[in-house]
Amino acid sequence: MNEKALLRLEYGKIKEILRGYAISYLGKKHIEEMMPITFSKGVRTKLNETAEVKSLLEHGASVPISSLEGIEQILMLLGTGYVFSEKDFSCIHQFITSCTQLIKYMASKSDLAPTISSYAASMFDMEKLKSEIERSIRNGQVTDTASKELMKVRKRITVFEDRLKTKLDSLMNKHRSILQENIISTRNGRYVLPVKKEHRKQVKGTVLDESASGQTVYVEPAELISIQFELSGLKAEEAREEIKVLSDLTALTESFSHEIQVNVETVGTYDFLIAKAKYALAIGGSNVELNEDGIIQLLDARHPLLGKHMVPLNFEIGLKYKSLIITGPNTGGKTLALKTVGLLTVMVQSGLLVPVLEGSLFSVYKNVAVDIGDGQSIEHALSTFSAHIRNVIDILEIADHSTLVLIDEMASGTDPGEGVGLSVAILEELHKREATVVATTHFTEIKNFASSTPGFENARMEFDAATLQPLYQLRIGEAGSSYAFLIALKLGIPLDIINRSREITANGLSNNSMTTGELLPADSRRPNRPNEALTFPTHRDHDTEVDIGEKNPVSERSLQLGDLVYVPYLDRRGIVYETEDSRGQVGVMIQKQKLKINKKRLKLQIENKDLYPENYDLDIVFESKENRKARKLMNRKHMKGLTIVIKPEE
Repeated sequence: MNEKALLRLEYGKIKEILRGYAISYLGKKHIEEMMPITFSKGVRTKLNETAEVKSLLEHGASVPISSLEGIEQILMLLGTGYVFSEKDFSCIHQFITSCTQLIKYMASKSDLAPTISSYAASMFDMEKLKSEIERSIRNGQVTDTASKELMKVRKRITVFEDRLKTKLDSLMNKHRSILQENIISTRNGRYVLPVKKEHRKQVKGTVLDESASGQTVYVEPAELISIQFELSGLKAEEAREEIKVLSDLTALTESFSHEIQVNVETVGTYDFLIAKAKYALAIGGSNVELNEDGIIQLLDARHPLLGKHMVPLNFEIGLKYKSLIITGPNTGGKTLALKTVGLLTVMVQSGLLVPVLEGSLFSVYKNVAVDIGDGQSIEHALSTFSAHIRNVIDILEIADHSTLVLIDEMASGTDPGEGVGLSVAILEELHKREATVVATTHFTEIKNFASSTPGFENARMEFDAATLQPLYQLRIGEAGSSYAFLIALKLGIPLDIINRSREITANGLSNNSMTTGELLPADSRRPNRPNEALTFPTHRDHDTEVDIGEKNPVSERSLQLGDLVYVPYLDRRGIVYETEDSRGQVGVMIQKQKLKINKKRLKLQIENKDLYPENYDLDIVFESKENRKARKLMNRKHMKGLTIVIKPEE
């Protein structure tokens, strides 16, 4: 799966939140390594697992799962010759105990959760190891009963400690008057008396230390030396016996290495599943239906990072159309809709239940390709268009029938005419490859292309024209508007400026800032008949109607020079500058740009005789002022170095 796409869809944020629900190091590791899988059978299994655990949690169950505290280090040290400590065995004992509880718990839930309960059946109770640890370790210490030798030496230690205590009490009473304080101290593990320095010679023994002030000396009485010497030997023997017990217990533990490894991995899997189920409960996640045919049907979908703050999204693609073009105003929710579809798709393919209604349908894709934002830092900022093209190049490298393509703001960041042409060509290529495509745009030409091309469909984000507030609801089957004129009007732009804006949008600008309706000089235009408006139709959004005056029916005659024609797939008007050739191509000039378009894609709107006076020189329309002057000079005489520039036709 494409890493850049996951980054742009904020998949990492989902993993970060999910990680907070795991309690073990291995559960967290599974989440860190989680990636969308690309075959539907695997996705189906993962979703059902999560749904089963969610059902357990919904029934009030608390799954007895181990935190695996200390177990990671134990696994790393097994078989290395390291002797485990009493603390290590306490962790192992706790782990085995929790495994036994989990095995029993899952056995009791086989009816409610048949799939996940079977995983515990592969776990081991390791009763022998558990019993041996209980016999040998208690309260973090090796027990007396861990071995016969240890029991013997500890009994002897007890005897000598009692003898030592009796002797100490006797000495304390005997020398009470010369002691600095009436307490027994130790130095280097040996018992001493705190004698005032001036009375040092009254106590037979060895000085082991003195106070910082020099007023107190710590004397090991001669009567204690032999006892303490014997006791030190016994303590050393005890330590050797304890090490032997721990070594034997370590060896026993290593014989259960496989069983421990299996149990740890199973617990980690359960922790991962429980984390996913808890997250599903938190976001209102549901199980979904799957297919591999590129069909998506979302019912009341929500972006998981927004939750209840988001207006539910109802979305569909893949049956009647595989490419959906979403339009609407800025901040109207177009990009959010795009991200919601993409993020929920990769979440589903990761085995996560997503916030949609039951019955929602997702397709499983091998690739999800995303162009949302330029993905560049400020320091390495490319232009919006350059970043867009780089993303498109990446998309085209992987796009096929099993690819979900999400493109935000097509044709942005460059010349609208060229950007639209490039965008349409890209859409056509993706459609040819049978990719599932969801794209957003502001451009009418792309909307019109979608409305007239099989396999494509328009959609719009709802907008409240009265309050100028987006409704964040997607309506499929209708093209939307950016509502720029409406918003500007309601914010106070004068009506005559709005009307002029609509006129310019409809007809474009000529060199002298006049509209297409002013292609002719004012004194040569055909005068309007009474009550007749010589205006040309503009593009129409779903909420915009523009008067186009008298509509002429399509004539059966061939198109002639000077005819005004309508090009539906471009939603533009133009003038015929070259009649039909042998291939049925007609030359049409649209806003000073000459195009070759098949006659089947043209509709006659106004015949030339109704536009221009008789014998009118159409070069005024088709030629630039510079070329007309040059042609007149050439007709009079030869002019060295004089040329006429004719732009290549498209």
